[in-house]
Amino acid sequence: MSKTADTVKIAIVGASGYSGEELVRLLLAHPRVNLVALTSRQHAGKALAEVLPRFAGHPAASTLRFSDASVETLAREAQVVFLALPHGVAAEYARPLLSKGCKVIDLSADFRLKSAAVYQEFYGHAHPAPELLQESVYGLPEIHGTAIRNARLIASPGCYPTSILLPTLPLLRAGLIKSTGIIASSLSGVSGAGRKAELPYLFVECNESARPYSVPKHRHLSEIEQELATAAGSPVLIQFTPHLIPVNRGILTTLHLAPARHFTTENEMAELGAQIEQCYRAAYSHAPFVRLLPPGVLPDTKHVTHTNFLDLAWRLDARTGRLIVMSAIDNIVKGAGGQAVQSLNILCGFEETAGLI
Repeated sequence: MSKTADTVKIAIVGASGYSGEELVRLLLAHPRVNLVALTSRQHAGKALAEVLPRFAGHPAASTLRFSDASVETLAREAQVVFLALPHGVAAEYARPLLSKGCKVIDLSADFRLKSAAVYQEFYGHAHPAPELLQESVYGLPEIHGTAIRNARLIASPGCYPTSILLPTLPLLRAGLIKSTGIIASSLSGVSGAGRKAELPYLFVECNESARPYSVPKHRHLSEIEQELATAAGSPVLIQFTPHLIPVNRGILTTLHLAPARHFTTENEMAELGAQIEQCYRAAYSHAPFVRLLPPGVLPDTKHVTHTNFLDLAWRLDARTGRLIVMSAIDNIVKGAGGQAVQSLNILCGFEETAGLI
């Protein structure tokens, strides 16, 4: 794809992980982006194709090399810097980069929370840059697009939160569901754990097996409950159980929600169903990456992997009086790199779909 004359210079810090690799893939093909720097302490000095062989033959493969670039070098070369780093490390780069005039899109958890105390509770250490928490914008484009457009620091959401919040926030804002009794069950591919060699994620440990983990307090609960509380106007607690399944990528989430108004007759059920449908269409009719599935169709991860789409469906259960909402995303694209590029597009005034369709 040919580049336009009006491009933005981009750097990726931590470009050798799964999310970083996805950013490389998307940004190399982006018509409005010039990818000028890739960093990795482990791979400094190596050519792009040597570390990520999938890019062998790409025109950039002969010029792009991994480096252990300083903040000063990154700020001199790039206008926007993506941080694809572990939590606790990203903040060390964000503060000086912002002070030197760069805009930062962080894929870690460092700036998703507004409370340093909540961060310490869930991540086990003091926040390294608490003065930036109130400035950061939670980078869920369908919900916070206006704020993203004017941001210096964007905190890209986690993969699980994306799959939970996009289906839930419109209903909560519209008063169609109760803010209590929310139950979320999610199934994730192994790439969600990151590119690391640890026993629980080895092939023979994961293949032909499924297991829950981080029960009952997964770290992503903190940002999920924060965003739900903002929508509800009061604190929200949910029950969230993540599961590891033997696929490379993808998240399937099932939500069990209590309608704000009890329904007992077919007419009441039909009326509530019409309100839910109207609510979702009002929220996402102009959202290019949220697909409301037609009647009779349910989300399937194979239809969203390697894309930036979230597929969404819902059913009312007359027997239990509950609302069941289901979503599917690619945890590395819509749940990480793709969503971050979507925020970049909004930030820079590009078409929201640029480089993503």
